[in-house]
Amino acid sequence: MRTPPRVLTVAGSDSGGGAGIQADLKTMLALGTHGMSVLTAVTAQNSLGVHGAWELPVEAVRAQFRSVVDDIGVQAVKTGMLSSPALVTTVAELLAGLRVPVVVDPVGVSKHGDALLAATALDAVRTKLLPTATVATPNLDEVAQLTGVRVRETADMPRAADAILALGPRWALIKGGHLPADPARAVPVEAVDLLTDGTDEHWLRAPRHGNRHTHGTGCTLASAIAAQLAKGDTVPRAVAAAKEYVTGALAAGFRLGAGIGPVDHGWRLRRDG
Repeated sequence: MRTPPRVLTVAGSDSGGGAGIQADLKTMLALGTHGMSVLTAVTAQNSLGVHGAWELPVEAVRAQFRSVVDDIGVQAVKTGMLSSPALVTTVAELLAGLRVPVVVDPVGVSKHGDALLAATALDAVRTKLLPTATVATPNLDEVAQLTGVRVRETADMPRAADAILALGPRWALIKGGHLPADPARAVPVEAVDLLTDGTDEHWLRAPRHGNRHTHGTGCTLASAIAAQLAKGDTVPRAVAAAKEYVTGALAAGFRLGAGIGPVDHGWRLRRDG
């Protein structure tokens, strides 16, 4: 039997199942890969927000990573919630020893505005983690947090990408999902992202859906990119395929609990079934 491509996520747990490790593994399965995990933190969260977070010891993170990589092997890695300087530094050191694509989602805050990255860890993200990245996938708030560049319109996105690339990743994907709405419409017509390596620019556009149930969008996109890279896609092709998958998941996002529900990671299964 053929072994599927193997993808490793290094991230925190979302007890509500919409983001974090849970979203990553669902995405990897939906895209035909075998997902594996290194848990960095446990959170107590639901559709209303994050109600507690507990970081795992560095030794536990390192042991999980080595047990997977040394025996099973990986063909791509995605990183998510790394809340402290010690965790960021440890994971960066582990990644530096790999020769596979790495997708870094520099998670700063949750969908509900809860801080998931200590301010003291920002410098380690800039100087240690981002240089390991094949693709970095910051949203506009994370761009501002890491570089000071504030994006108010699509014309600002190339400048934001340059600022992220200066920190060391090979490619930067600037996600425009937080751009303000067109005042003439209830929501913007398109969701616009910019992928660039500093030479080639790829503008990715998709219909924007008014669905408020968007929990896990960033985790899902980064994991989808990693899954496509593990299957052998180039970076531009992987990002385009991931964008298409996430757009469908956003459109199918569903109510869960009393707050913001998750995107639907299994939307293709339900559509095709």
